Amino acid sequence: REALAMDPQQRLFLECAYEALEDAGHDAERYPGWIGVFAGAMMNSYLLSHHRALLQKFESSEAIQLLIASDKDYLTTRVAYKLNLKGPSISVQTACSTGLAAVHQACQSLRAVECDMAIAGAASVMFPEKRGYFYEKGGPCSPDGHCRPFDADAAGTVFGDAVGVVVLKRLADAIEQGDFIHALVLGSATNNDGAAKVGYTAPSVDGQASVIVMAHEVAGVRPDTIDYVEAHGTGTTLGDP
Repeated sequence: REALAMDPQQRLFLECAYEALEDAGHDAERYPGWIGVFAGAMMNSYLLSHHRALLQKFESSEAIQLLIASDKDYLTTRVAYKLNLKGPSISVQTACSTGLAAVHQACQSLRAVECDMAIAGAASVMFPEKRGYFYEKGGPCSPDGHCRPFDADAAGTVFGDAVGVVVLKRLADAIEQGDFIHALVLGSATNNDGAAKVGYTAPSVDGQASVIVMAHEVAGVRPDTIDYVEAHGTGTTLGDP
């Protein structure tokens, strides 16, 4: 019954959080420190698609259960409850940047010693699964179903479904506890464009440049020492340039 009402994004994120801890070699029940959770999710389209007719029929107790199973505010606290995690459980919502913003917040929490290990990530799963769209010139969606980021022929993006989770620790603790280390986060930064852009959903060159400079300074890394850059391209004529 709980699974029937629950946003699949929350169920899938819970599964991935469990698997991430398992992959990291840690049992939440036996881990001596505090484990935090930082994550966000998309709008609950499952509720809109499957429960619209039921909303008015719920009694008060059922309505509360539906709210807890549906609202993304409860994403991280559900994981903390199910896996018995005692660290901070913070829902992070910044639209397209939610996953990376959650990683940034988790790193800040680890630096502040609010937790000893952190789960960070995001979920985005839309319903119904079989759906399409009408192409509109100048809009964000691709005319032919192909995404071509950083390409001269880029004409729009293609939206997909995914869940991503990472487990983070302070480096000294990971080394001491013999963890397998996939990568190091040397530094991170976050900012906002304010009103310095042509529209609310448009990017700002100055804003992006300033946050990159901040990240370099926090990490203690000189730009001329960087050999490889992985970036998120929009695949649109507005975003990529």
